[in-house]
Amino acid sequence: MKFVIKKEDLYNGIKIVENATGSRALQPVLLNILIETVGKNAIKLVATDLDLTIITEVDAQVEEEGKITLPARTLNEIVSKLNNKLITFEKNTDSSIVNMTCQNSKFDINGISANEFPPEVYNVELKEEDSFEIEIKPLTKAVKKAGFAAAGYETSNLLSGIVCDINGQVLEIASTDGNRLARVREAIKNSDGKARQLIIPSRTMNEFGKISSYIEEDSIKIFTEKTKIVFKSSKTTMISRLLDGQFPKYNQLIPTESPKTVVVNVETLTSALERAAIMVNDKTGSVKMEFSDGNLKLYADTPDSGKSEEKVAVEYTGDDLIIAFNYKYILEALKSMDCEEVKIGLNTSLSATVFRPNNNEDFVCLIMPVQIR
Repeated sequence: MKFVIKKEDLYNGIKIVENATGSRALQPVLLNILIETVGKNAIKLVATDLDLTIITEVDAQVEEEGKITLPARTLNEIVSKLNNKLITFEKNTDSSIVNMTCQNSKFDINGISANEFPPEVYNVELKEEDSFEIEIKPLTKAVKKAGFAAAGYETSNLLSGIVCDINGQVLEIASTDGNRLARVREAIKNSDGKARQLIIPSRTMNEFGKISSYIEEDSIKIFTEKTKIVFKSSKTTMISRLLDGQFPKYNQLIPTESPKTVVVNVETLTSALERAAIMVNDKTGSVKMEFSDGNLKLYADTPDSGKSEEKVAVEYTGDDLIIAFNYKYILEALKSMDCEEVKIGLNTSLSATVFRPNNNEDFVCLIMPVQIR
């Protein structure tokens, strides 16, 4: 195998696929990226951990066909530090060592035979009747806004997934970990008009958001079957498992009205919350919020460290209320809002509380309070 490639093209290709490599060496080859020549003008990069697979094609001048797998971390570190010049890859037919040269730099990298790389993860048959197209910008925007509330653990549990609900010309994205819920709606062009609901692992959707900036097209083609979903552009393909089951009926959990409402500047509340949280007890992560006429007080205390108090001017005219939250949940909700003011819907100190941009009903975050001790 021998090919010549631009440093920038190779580096971008590595960035697209590298996060799909395995984190644990159950199979050492899963820590590697498969590099395979495609005709005379391109190479293919493939990485997988068996749950998620990413494939991308990169322009290259192929002199001799072949394939090999190389350690993702080593490859990324080398290429990132090379000069922005042409790189030559050459592998001897009787070994798994790749000679990599760029101007005055030369590396010999020990690889693993491509025959050990599982072909079933990327040789997937795609059927047009199981496909549809969706615009990339509203999809990634929705995931960024409402995907943060998914459970963080990597299991088949539905709460570790993000639900994508397409109905008419509206895309609805929602996630929940049982303690909080985020939902957003975005207008899309749904050419076939079919209604669909997919539950996709949050890791998959977050990874798609990262690689979407490398995709030149405005839309992505999506293929689905019972257990798999495939995102396909002209040069990049992402293959993931789908989660199967009945996602919680989240819209039924969101209150349509709140007895008490608060309007406060997002930047002001974020800054005050970050300062108050310096004294948060690590075990509970909770900050108390005391609402009174025109005012909000934030409290946190840790027996070993001390106490904090912040005062914020708000629009509030209801009865006094003291409620406590995991401050991280509120910060994540605030940072996902693209607005100046947040509207908070309150009921009791133990009722789920609604956070949404003021004068915008398309995004909502529901957060359960913690019990005040």
